[in-house]
Amino acid sequence: MKLVIKAIAVSAFATLSACGGGGDSAASNIEAAAENQSEALEAQADNLTQQADNATGAEANALENQATAMENQAENVSEAGENQAEAADDAQ
Repeated sequence: MKLVIKAIAVSAFATLSACGGGGDSAASNIEAAAENQSEALEAQADNLTQQADNATGAEANALENQATAMENQAENVSEAGENQAEAADDAQ
């Protein structure tokens, strides 16, 4: 899971670095990148939920907790992207 978080952070940084100063397009790029990452996290959460449905006991609970954490992270990534896009717009 830590590897996934690091990979997302690196890709977010690379995306933001590539944006440059393009005004609205930079803000759109930031928001789109965040949405893509958020959707990927949600897909992973869905996979974990499906695995939990096929598991029992403590394993199912652990998988459900991981799925919930992943969903929360997806929401945080999406909100951060919106905030960064807004900041990019304000910087213009």
